[in-house]
Amino acid sequence: MRFASKTVVVTGGSKGIGGATSQALLNEGARVAVLDLDPPEYKASSDQLIHIRTDVSKSNQVNSAFDQIATTFGGVDVLVNNAGIVRYGTVVDASEEDWDYTIGVNLKSQYLCAQRAIPSMLKRGGGVVVNLSSVQAYISQASAAAYIASKCGVLGLTRAIAIDFAPKVRCVAVCPGTVDTPMLHWAVNQSPDPAAVLEECNQMHPVGRIAKAGEVAELILYLASDKAGFITGQAFRIDGGLGIAIGGSIRK
Repeated sequence: MRFASKTVVVTGGSKGIGGATSQALLNEGARVAVLDLDPPEYKASSDQLIHIRTDVSKSNQVNSAFDQIATTFGGVDVLVNNAGIVRYGTVVDASEEDWDYTIGVNLKSQYLCAQRAIPSMLKRGGGVVVNLSSVQAYISQASAAAYIASKCGVLGLTRAIAIDFAPKVRCVAVCPGTVDTPMLHWAVNQSPDPAAVLEECNQMHPVGRIAKAGEVAELILYLASDKAGFITGQAFRIDGGLGIAIGGSIRK
């Protein structure tokens, strides 16, 4: 029960990586506040789980959500900034609306939530912020300019929070490769042959498959726990080896 008596906020916590993380936290004794436009796909008692319908890119909705968390649970010990979306397009053909919304959900929301969570953590003696970035902060696919820019920005924000609020608040980033989530299935379904794209996703990872959401959740829980107390300001790739090979071969 690593998180007994702890209050954890998980953005985008209803499904996918956020859903797996929220369920794992509940199993570890945490009180969990899920900020998501959709209701959770799992159940827990009302004294352990609250869902607050929130567009985390909007400051007024984030402020209202954190006011409700303070009333219900008293404060925040851990923030998991997980909410994320992807919109495809280059800097030439991506709309300004898609650019702003992607940056808003993937990056601005982390600033807005940290702005409210960190003062609460400091009052409680300390805390942890876990920011979800992506392997695409390091290696990138075509036609995802806004998504890539947002995920690179998360790494800088992570360092800034770690520096500014040490030693009481730790901040780390988690950078998944391809993960079996509803967002992935939405993306592959944009193709005329989703099954072929999904198999391509499996094969481009050296381990031969994409990740399960629960595998990423396990890393998040470790980094948010006291066992990771000497880790801050760093980004951790959980990507099945994606991007470590350059291709080709040398024959003897």
